[in-house]
Amino acid sequence: MPEGPSILLMKESLQKFTGEKVMDASGNAQFDKNPLEGKILLEIRTFGKQTYLVFDEFCIRIHLLMFGSYSVDEQTKPDKSLRLALNFKTGSIYFYTCSVKFLEINYLSQIDWEADVLSDQWNPLKAEKKLKAKPQMMVCDALMDQDIFSGVGNIIKNEVLFRIGVHPESVIGNLPLKKLKELIAEARSYSFDFLEWKREFVLKKHWLVHTKTTCPKCGQKLVKKYTGLGKRRSFYCEQDQKLY
Repeated sequence: MPEGPSILLMKESLQKFTGEKVMDASGNAQFDKNPLEGKILLEIRTFGKQTYLVFDEFCIRIHLLMFGSYSVDEQTKPDKSLRLALNFKTGSIYFYTCSVKFLEINYLSQIDWEADVLSDQWNPLKAEKKLKAKPQMMVCDALMDQDIFSGVGNIIKNEVLFRIGVHPESVIGNLPLKKLKELIAEARSYSFDFLEWKREFVLKKHWLVHTKTTCPKCGQKLVKKYTGLGKRRSFYCEQDQKLY
């Protein structure tokens, strides 16, 4: 599943279509495409792993899920996995194997934009308050909670926990306040590192533990385990990451 930084890069590639009129729309997403035709794409907004194509009275939410993809101005004929195609005078956008929802424009006012770790509106104090309200939650689940850390995915989770030396099965309520604040700060910091490395096509070169077998600090074999309620893959060092 693409994480928040990858979605921001997608936004950048689609940005050239803002201010343009939709000439026609197609695809097998389960809603009427006719209202899109003739409408101006006013804005593209992202919230964590979600993208919103904003029009005057409605918006289209795109979530790439696990295997979704997109393309811009492709030359090949779209296949049956096409969920939505938007054709403009200057080019086209195609979304495949993803969730596409037609929503009323007021839906955007219900989103907690301060939960997006890559947003200028990011509010670390609100994140801290939300974490303290869930003292029994494991940190591996907390980092993946999109209501707290919108945009954080499994790669960011593993790398953040290694950076701050915290075992993924640690419980939020057992973390010292200083470590809790470090968790919050590093979730945002690493997300921006991820963004820059992804833009430069060097992301995997910077992974310290994700999909790795040996700890870069002590040389001990890393543990690979499906942790938390979400049972997502965690890679961690039992020596260098403390269990709280």
